Amino acid sequence: MFVSGFTVIRNAELMGYPIVQSICSILHLVDEFVVGLGQSDDKTRLLIESIKNPKIKIFDSFWDTKKTVGGLILSEKTNEALAKCKGEWCFYLQADEVVHENDLPALRKALEKHRSDDQVEGLLFKYIHFYGAYGVVATARNWYRNEVRIVKRKAGAISVGDAQGFRVGKRKPFVMPSEASIYHYGWVKRPEVMGEKNKLMNRWWHGNRYDNAFNGFAYQNGYGLKYFNSTHPKVMKELVAKQDWKFELRKGRQGWGLRDYKNLVSDLVENATGYRFGEHKNFVLLKNR
Repeated sequence: MFVSGFTVIRNAELMGYPIVQSICSILHLVDEFVVGLGQSDDKTRLLIESIKNPKIKIFDSFWDTKKTVGGLILSEKTNEALAKCKGEWCFYLQADEVVHENDLPALRKALEKHRSDDQVEGLLFKYIHFYGAYGVVATARNWYRNEVRIVKRKAGAISVGDAQGFRVGKRKPFVMPSEASIYHYGWVKRPEVMGEKNKLMNRWWHGNRYDNAFNGFAYQNGYGLKYFNSTHPKVMKELVAKQDWKFELRKGRQGWGLRDYKNLVSDLVENATGYRFGEHKNFVLLKNR
């Protein structure tokens, strides 16, 4: 069984992406790791080359900064990398996503189990979203709970939209649980770096019209934020230890906005009915495979 890992990246340093940790977290699982490297204004290439692993295959990718609608450049570049993968399975990690080493055995088992089942087109991951600090997670319903990160190459899945999900033709892929989690560190950076990252990312949707909106960025306390009481992946140990800013949760509803109250009501309804209404899913979950 040949497994490909793949990602796309540009300006990893400027945007505070843990790209080295992300790639290294699955190198023991994959047979190759394809990196679509966009033109960068920092040392992103040197960061990736510093891993010094023969599995890593870097190719240069031009990101057209004039494409500023819907974040579509992200799926375009993701599909470029996916097209260069040779594996039966293709494992997509965004530059701020990391896999815990404890999950690798379950992942290997899932890949083997569903390898020959043509109805299974991908594997689904649970998400742990960190926010503000490495010791805080976001659990409100506006943070997606699950997403597809492994697709079977012969299924013909492609990345769509802003590269959060995949499609097979025009439909959602049929998937099984991977029994693993993605540790999402996209919202854990020094506040000034977080503001710069948000500004640069926002340009893929709106150009530079709203650049000033990200000046003086500050993390906000809100509904659904909780302390993280488990372990981080080992590859993140050094970054977690280096956190040099504070973000502490406040009790009560101080600082809540309309979305926080909507999330609270939605959770109350879910607790009463056992069902999460209106949840967007980029997949169709198969049963009894």
